[in-house]
Amino acid sequence: MSKIELLLPAKDLSTGKTAINHGADAVYIGASAFGARQAAGNSLQDIETLVQYAHLYGSKVHVTVNTVLFDNELEGARKLLWDLYHIGVDAVLIQDLGLLKLDIPPLTFHASTQCHNHSVERIQFLEKLGFTRAVLAREVDLQTIQNIHNQTNIELEAFVHGALCVCYSGQCYLSRMMTGRSGNRGECAQICRTRFDLQDRNGKVLIHNKHLLSLKDMCRADYLEEMMNAGIVSFKVEGRLKNESYVKNVTAFYRQRLDSILNGNPEYQRVGSGVTRFFFTPDAHKTFNRTFTPYFLDGHREKMASFDTPKAMGQFVGYLKQVNGKYLFEPHHLKTTSLSSPARSRRVNPVQAIAQRWDNEDVQATAQRWDNQQPISNGDGLCFINDKGELEGFLVNGMEGNRIIPQKPLSHFQKVKLYRNIDKNFEKILSGKTAERKIPVDILFEELTDGVRIGFMDEDGCKVSVTENVELTAAQQPEKMSETLRTALAKLGGTPFEARTITIRKCTAFLRAGFINELKSKVVEKLMATRIAHFHPQDNPLHYSPAPLFQHADYLRNITNEAHRAVYEDFGAKTIEYGLDKTEKFAGKSLMTCKYCLRHELGWCKKNATAPNAPKDPLFLISGKYRFRLEFDCGKCEMGISY
Repeated sequence: MSKIELLLPAKDLSTGKTAINHGADAVYIGASAFGARQAAGNSLQDIETLVQYAHLYGSKVHVTVNTVLFDNELEGARKLLWDLYHIGVDAVLIQDLGLLKLDIPPLTFHASTQCHNHSVERIQFLEKLGFTRAVLAREVDLQTIQNIHNQTNIELEAFVHGALCVCYSGQCYLSRMMTGRSGNRGECAQICRTRFDLQDRNGKVLIHNKHLLSLKDMCRADYLEEMMNAGIVSFKVEGRLKNESYVKNVTAFYRQRLDSILNGNPEYQRVGSGVTRFFFTPDAHKTFNRTFTPYFLDGHREKMASFDTPKAMGQFVGYLKQVNGKYLFEPHHLKTTSLSSPARSRRVNPVQAIAQRWDNEDVQATAQRWDNQQPISNGDGLCFINDKGELEGFLVNGMEGNRIIPQKPLSHFQKVKLYRNIDKNFEKILSGKTAERKIPVDILFEELTDGVRIGFMDEDGCKVSVTENVELTAAQQPEKMSETLRTALAKLGGTPFEARTITIRKCTAFLRAGFINELKSKVVEKLMATRIAHFHPQDNPLHYSPAPLFQHADYLRNITNEAHRAVYEDFGAKTIEYGLDKTEKFAGKSLMTCKYCLRHELGWCKKNATAPNAPKDPLFLISGKYRFRLEFDCGKCEMGISY
């Protein structure tokens, strides 16, 4: 049986609790230092509080310590790992392999996606290093996932939702080169979201001032079962800088999706405990997104860039016409929705049984349903791409029939696609109580000769009881007392538990309500403590197994300290280059390696003999004083960017 994990980001303690309350089986959170999101660090005290809260529900806490490290930082990182071990975190994500050569605690280590986990050979190497899990590169397709699963014994984690880096994670040096801020050090300046010109070899501008490297967001909601069957055990949502509204909505959305697959399928079981109930209808399109792409998962390429804007477009709702100074709204009614399609057959080939691909924005719109119950409302935020090719947004001041009254005058246009990036009514719902997570317990009450006992047993086999010695007085109406007792025992509001069954073996004495509630509270506290202890992680000593795998380790290995260098020496490397975060020798180096290809995106793929007006290489991206050369490896279907 495979245990399936829904893994959500936690910007901080509050967001982590929100994710758990909405059904997350695990959360990942940044430590106080050395995390790949420098702006999302957290104190050890907050992480420890989150660990105890998560373990109460059988969920887990993974902590990110996933930057490359310099020699003078290794000792601080080593001490941090021991601190995390002592507070009981379930796993630590790392990028710098040099940590494995230090005196480290018996933690469970996951290889961050920053380790460039893109091939069978790479995952086999990580397995020999002693990693328990690898977070796969976002670019890998189902066939590659299946191959990795068949040829390794390591757990596989994959992203299913959120923002995309245009470059293979860990292989991007553009921010470091242009600004001094390194993505491998948690300081990415997001150069890929800025504007570029595209020039041909003669200096002719082919495209001017567009976001040529800015990708849409990932959404693989229609592929969960295929991914599961291919070997994925953890489904990861990106977003350690996202707010609680985002986390509420996306967690609930994927919790419902996964549960629809897991229910009735004995081969899979969720990691966490309890039952989560939602008080709203989650919709992934209603929170921050740049429109969606499944991103290479089915082995095919599609339009995946967002040239006009790197900002959130939101949900496509219809069209806006400008007629005689008025703005007339035409809603887009749709009958189908790929994000609500019925589950496909369970036993399927994960490579062959692929959901429909979203090949363009119009087809993406079929993944959304215009709901007449949710019309445009005052305070909604709407946006469109204007005639200048720029994102233009406005707030709604009012509606008169199909006429929208904007808060400000809009630029001239005839008809544009209209998106809602602020749904005021939906955000109002998300600001309130949207879910609760309860752990079912079987309750036993026993009347003893010299007192009473209450016992709880939960779905995970945790069993506790509290006995209270007290002088008993016979009840005048035993049957009524029994019913009163049953009602009192069933009231567990405000606790993590709910009664599944209540067994009363004997009840002939009169029992005060206050006495029962006090005794019940003691049982609840005892079970909470028992559950937290029950889910404390076991020690996992590192199994480091060197083997002669390499002759050379180049700068793409991101080696920035002597301990990391020693790892590659252990695995046979005779010549070793330092990473660009240490040497800063950028000339002639590839600053990005991308599965995304700008030629393909523009319809100029060299494999397409009929591509119209395809310019000859080389092509260049221009950003201010910087001129970057594009390198196309058509055999691998990859694009490189060098300076």
